[in-house]
Amino acid sequence: MSNLPPSSRPTRPAVAWIGLGIMGSPMSENLIKAGYDVTGHTLERAKLDRLAAAGGTAASSLAEAVRDADVIITMVPASPQVEAVAYGPDGILENARPGALLIDMSSITPQTSVDLAAAAKDKGIRVLDAPVSGGEAGAVEAVLSIMIGGERADFEEAKPLFEALGKTIVLCGPHGSGQTVKAANQLIVAVNIQACAEAVVFLEKSGVDLTAALDVLNGGLAGSTVLTRKKDNFLNRDFQPGFRIDLHHKDMGIVTDAARAVGAALPVGAVVAQLVASLRAQGDGGLDHSALLRAVERLSGARV
Repeated sequence: MSNLPPSSRPTRPAVAWIGLGIMGSPMSENLIKAGYDVTGHTLERAKLDRLAAAGGTAASSLAEAVRDADVIITMVPASPQVEAVAYGPDGILENARPGALLIDMSSITPQTSVDLAAAAKDKGIRVLDAPVSGGEAGAVEAVLSIMIGGERADFEEAKPLFEALGKTIVLCGPHGSGQTVKAANQLIVAVNIQACAEAVVFLEKSGVDLTAALDVLNGGLAGSTVLTRKKDNFLNRDFQPGFRIDLHHKDMGIVTDAARAVGAALPVGAVVAQLVASLRAQGDGGLDHSALLRAVERLSGARV
């Protein structure tokens, strides 16, 4: 912890942010707006320049970023990237100070989170898994849902920081629990998008005014956050990524594997996982997950 006398300690912990992608950049900027000192590292120079322009500090290496941090946040694509930044001589565990709090906000396998917490404990580093839901818009607007696994004391310490990033902040249980809930979240979102996509193609082939139809559907029991967030994507065929098919493909693998391990059947989830995989195989992996509409259009002989 800080060597400064209590009277001169900063009121907020120093934060290192690792991973400045579609989610990481706006989230780190929201911490800066909330008064946190944020030092960031990522592989792309333009992302580091963006952080510096927002008032953060760009670090030339991961070790430099984490060395003096009280809190280290990782937001990278998947388990292999979390392991790459956490382990090894240049990784977080070898270069962070004992007593630091590592918050992994990536969406990874629950087992990766459990293993990371155990390895970090040996170094005197505390860990929370804290994946998020809400996509790019939720990150920008600081209204993310954050599902957290770990010790309650660490959760309480990190809560003010989470409150600068999201609106729904819940400790779900021990290490790995946040990732398990995120996997369930991704199951629900994928099935919901698929249902919406099928409805859109059905409505259009029936000659109904799609804008009017989606408005009235979203006002009833069929309404959802997914439909609210993705309605314009469907109407405008705008598939600029807020959350890429490639990443949802990864997440559907996580939930199907985790469900198999605990003996839970996911019959609809398995079908949607295959539809996500097929979309990726057709070259649409870089598009937003609302592009599930394209798969339904192909199956229906409609426009793509």
